[in-house]
Amino acid sequence: MNRLARPTGRRGGAARALAAAAACVALVAGCSSGTDEKKTDDKPAAGAAAAAFPVSLANAWGKTEVGKKPVKVATVSDGDTDIALALGVVPVITPDAEDGGPVPEYKQRAIDKLGAGKLKTYDDSDGTDYEAVAAAEPDVILGMNTWGMDKDYAKLAPIAPVVTYSDKMHADTLTWQERLTTAAKALGLEAEAKKVIAANEKATADAAAAHPEFKGKKYTYAVVHPEQITFMSYADQDPGIFEQLGFSKTDNAKKYTADKNSVSLENLDELEADVLLMTYPFGDNGLLSADELESNKLFQSLDVVKDKHYAVVPSDGNLASALAYPDALNSSWVVEKLTPILAKAVAGK
Repeated sequence: MNRLARPTGRRGGAARALAAAAACVALVAGCSSGTDEKKTDDKPAAGAAAAAFPVSLANAWGKTEVGKKPVKVATVSDGDTDIALALGVVPVITPDAEDGGPVPEYKQRAIDKLGAGKLKTYDDSDGTDYEAVAAAEPDVILGMNTWGMDKDYAKLAPIAPVVTYSDKMHADTLTWQERLTTAAKALGLEAEAKKVIAANEKATADAAAAHPEFKGKKYTYAVVHPEQITFMSYADQDPGIFEQLGFSKTDNAKKYTADKNSVSLENLDELEADVLLMTYPFGDNGLLSADELESNKLFQSLDVVKDKHYAVVPSDGNLASALAYPDALNSSWVVEKLTPILAKAVAGK
C-alpha cells in the first residue's frame, strides 16, 4: 500500500546468522544452488507457468483476466513494486516512492541482484500517472498494495489487466503474504512466492532461536504521530514481528484498540513494559521530540526507562516505515535491523 512520507510508515538479525536468509528474500526468487541445477529446472518451470494461463481473478470492481504469462509489469504503489521485485520481476514503470531520494537498502539489494540499474519511475505526487503507465505498455498492472484503487481502477483497466484485491476492505486487512500470493498467481510465479514466504519465515525463526531471551518478554511499541502518541501494540492488533520473535503484549494493551489508541502525557505510565520501543516517523512534525519525551518526569519514572530497557526505532533509513508496512521484500530486512535493537533493550544496554 502507499507508504506514509518516508518514513512510515510503514516499508535482521541476530548478528549475521540471518544474513543469508535475509539476503535470499531481499534478493529474491529463492537461493539457487548452482548453474547446472538452474539449467535442469528452467524448462519444466516455464512449461508449468505457461500451463497456468489463462488466469481469472475476482476483484472488487469485477474480474481480472490474464490471458498469458505477463512479461511487462507496471506497479501503482511502492508496496506493489516490492512485490514485483520480491518475485524477481523488474517493473517497466513504477511510482517514485522516494521522491528522488535514496532507495531503501532492502530495495536496492533486490535491484542490484536483478541487475536492473535505476527503475523507470513516474512522479506520483498527484496520484497515479495514467499516461505514464499506458506509455509503458504493460501486460499487467499490480495494484495489490494501494489505497487508491477505488479512484484508479476505471482508468487503469483499459490499459491492461489490473491485479488487485477482491474486496475494498482488503486495502487495509490483507497480509503481505496474501498480497504476494495473489500477485504471483497473476504472474505465473506461485512457486517463487512460496520460496519468498518460506525464506522470510526462516529468517524470523532463526532470529528468535538465536535470542531465547526474547521469549515471554512484555513489550510496548508506540509511535509519536503529529497529534498524539499512539499505542501501536494494542491487544487486538494482529501478531507482528515482535511476537514472532518471542515477545508478548502487556496487560495495558487491553486498554487500547485501533480506534482508541492515544496515550496522553498524563498516562505515560501505561507504556510500562519489560521492553519499550518508540519511534518518531514525522520528525519535527510529531507531537514532541525524543528529547522532549525523555525529559518528561513521568516518562523518566518508568521502570523500563530507568533500567535502560527502552530504545528508539530509527525513522531514518526506513526501518520505522518497513516495520509499520511489512511486505515481501522488507520483512527479513526488518528482522535483520530490528533484532540488534531489541537485544540491547532486553539486556538493558
